[in-house]
Amino acid sequence: MVYLQPLIHYAGHFLAPFAIAWVLWRERWKSAGLVMLAANLIDLDHLLATPIFDPDRCSIGFHPLHGWEAALVYAALLLIPRWWARAFGVGALWHLAVDGIDCGMQIWTV
Repeated sequence: MVYLQPLIHYAGHFLAPFAIAWVLWRERWKSAGLVMLAANLIDLDHLLATPIFDPDRCSIGFHPLHGWEAALVYAALLLIPRWWARAFGVGALWHLAVDGIDCGMQIWTV
């Protein structure tokens, strides 16, 4: 389980966006995957925390771009009729889901 958590976490952040993009935007899956990958920039809010990285800290609800208010903004991006805005919204929501899974795995491994 110790090695499974980082594998799921990083595969979820860096590989899954391309798989999701292939399903949702097949004709431009590479571009959509890169936009979804760019949604990982929401992790810049970790720079506001001390320490910047704490392996035992759950990002959801702790960092400003990982809260419910931010999730509402990401969901609102799905309403914009531009593929890249929707791809960023899906990517950011997926990022929150992956971080949520990571938080759940932290609870189960304690």
